[in-house]
Amino acid sequence: MNEQTLSMRLERVAAQVPAGSRLADIGSDHGYLPVALLRRGVIAQAVAGEVALTPFHAARRTVRESALDAQITVRLADGLAAIEPEDDINAISICGMGGETIRDILDAGKARLSGQERLILQPNGGEQPLRQWLMNNGYRIMFEEVLRENRFDYEIIVAESAGPVRYTAEELYFGPLQMQARSPAFLSKWQRLLRQKHKTLSHFAKARQAVPEDKVQNVARQARWIAELLA
Repeated sequence: MNEQTLSMRLERVAAQVPAGSRLADIGSDHGYLPVALLRRGVIAQAVAGEVALTPFHAARRTVRESALDAQITVRLADGLAAIEPEDDINAISICGMGGETIRDILDAGKARLSGQERLILQPNGGEQPLRQWLMNNGYRIMFEEVLRENRFDYEIIVAESAGPVRYTAEELYFGPLQMQARSPAFLSKWQRLLRQKHKTLSHFAKARQAVPEDKVQNVARQARWIAELLA
């Protein structure tokens, strides 16, 4: 993967960035996503934010070698602290982190969200707490997708501020739009996870030490939800 050839996962993220937008890519790593989008003429301007020095320098190098310094600002900053009001950002991508980490970044940076941005999120697990945050903060899920790449399941969640929104516990767990669409990748993911849940319950049953009852009940409930979804 480089600034010309994105991974399948980042290509799917790129497809959700509105044309002409001003993007903040948080945790930009090498800066491949904003550079690719600018080269394709999809976005007008970008900020690439990185909290760690090594990827910050890597992103600066990618931007400099692509001669896009005028359109992409690379900032060393924690989460949404990379965004300044004058950036006029209307799309934010946060990819390749746990859902809880993405949730914490959004929560810590709430003051920097205008409510006009499209959030394009690609969590590596932890989707449920991330959806919970979106619901609690008035963001409606506009698009969701599951894809499998290099033997991993990835989810993309796109949300926009829309006022009060309610999702059921199951919708937060599976994704409200994915429950309706039931794509082959989505069903395959949950078939794999159902096998894992059954294995976990079997381990609990054989465990020498008593497993806390609420932990057993939680896994059992998830297994039941998945079985009902797949039925």
